[in-house]
Amino acid sequence: MKILLTGTTGYIGQRLLPVLIEKGHRVICCVRDKQRFDASKYAPTNIELIEVDFLKEETLANIPSDIDAAYYLIHSMSAPTGDFQELEARAAQNFRNRIQQSKLKQLIYLSGIINEKQLSKHLSSRKNVEEILASGNYHLTTLRAGIIVGEGSASFEIIRDLVEKLPIMIAPKWLRTKSQPIAVSNVIAFLQGILMYDKTFDKAFDIGGPEVLTYSEMLLKFAKVRKLRRIIISVPVMTPKLSSYWLYFVTSTSYKLAINLVDSMKVEVIAHANNLHALLGIHLLTYEESVKLAFDHIARHEIPSSWTDALSSKVLQSGLSKLIEVPSFGCYKDTREQLVQNEEKTLERIWAIGGNNGWYYANWLWGLRGFLDKLAGGVGLRRGRKNDKQLSAGESLDFWRVIDANRDEKRLLLYAEMKLPGEAWLEFKIKDNTLHQIATFRPHGLWGRIYWYSVLPLHGFIFKGMIAEIAK
Repeated sequence: MKILLTGTTGYIGQRLLPVLIEKGHRVICCVRDKQRFDASKYAPTNIELIEVDFLKEETLANIPSDIDAAYYLIHSMSAPTGDFQELEARAAQNFRNRIQQSKLKQLIYLSGIINEKQLSKHLSSRKNVEEILASGNYHLTTLRAGIIVGEGSASFEIIRDLVEKLPIMIAPKWLRTKSQPIAVSNVIAFLQGILMYDKTFDKAFDIGGPEVLTYSEMLLKFAKVRKLRRIIISVPVMTPKLSSYWLYFVTSTSYKLAINLVDSMKVEVIAHANNLHALLGIHLLTYEESVKLAFDHIARHEIPSSWTDALSSKVLQSGLSKLIEVPSFGCYKDTREQLVQNEEKTLERIWAIGGNNGWYYANWLWGLRGFLDKLAGGVGLRRGRKNDKQLSAGESLDFWRVIDANRDEKRLLLYAEMKLPGEAWLEFKIKDNTLHQIATFRPHGLWGRIYWYSVLPLHGFIFKGMIAEIAK
């Protein structure tokens, strides 16, 4: 079967793709930038890459007409600019207009559980997208999920940050809001199970786990799995704005996403009963089972996707390929070289940089820079890295974005996503037993130049120590 997969580099898309391939389907993967997708992990006979920007109608012409089914997994809740509701509606309209000209039989859309009495902006947008997609000349099957529990999901990582960092939580009253969390493995099973299942055509199904829990209960159950004792004190006076700041500073989420999450967390999302899981033979995992499974995967370094994979910088929206060639005109550079005894071991050190492994030298200064970035509204260091040993283009790495990770060429290129009066790149490459470490800064106006010279002494200290430690 020929299947179109949108949101291929997203949290769900990266997990669904190998399942579809394993079932023997040929998958047409829609990506905004081919540089962000590592196709080498799959046989070329099983996948095809096409570049599509759903906000640019002309690019949708790349979608082939001879497709049997399609998955719509496009969301814009953490978009760096603009109104995500308007962006989601426009993307859905463009997609519907193109896809109804194809031979598509079934479209599958992953939405959110809708509480008809009260809708957050997030859920209202999901409902609107569903209505747009339902107006096409194909069969639409909608799955509506609430909190998705799995390693790398935004909700999982936020709860993990709160539980592991705060012995006592002074929390807002929305922690009493009820939800029905579902394991990410169950979500993937539902998405795969309804493919070309005619009993699901032109219908919508709520999918949730076997338990209805408050956010407070989820935090305490998470703490139980981690064998931690935690106390939660709920206060009624914390405004949505304060709640957003609370999530932003304590967890790894961005402020934009924190605002939208708080808006959604005030609304109960409980699944309407149905027998879809029984029809598909899916065993629903409890919340604690989902958390334990997630940590099993983390312990084995099996994290196929993370919410941080989403591009966050406005500059990055134009694609990684435009950043892969580091500029030289009008730039300041800190260039250092160091002989290495073993190129392969040095390369392993480079590939393991950041996250839990740190930056090898003056980590407290990196931590301070991350804290200052958070205060300025940036991403900080809390995003970490998805895997302690592997890197791929498009992934986040603390407050950097991986632009190029080519082990054959022995090159790693990072682009800064921290708040800066300019643009910054950090490059590592090994050639002829010499490690080259190059920090490049392209200033924006006078403030950019002042910034560069003000941190120059610190750069000299940090970069000198870092390259020496990497080359050991």
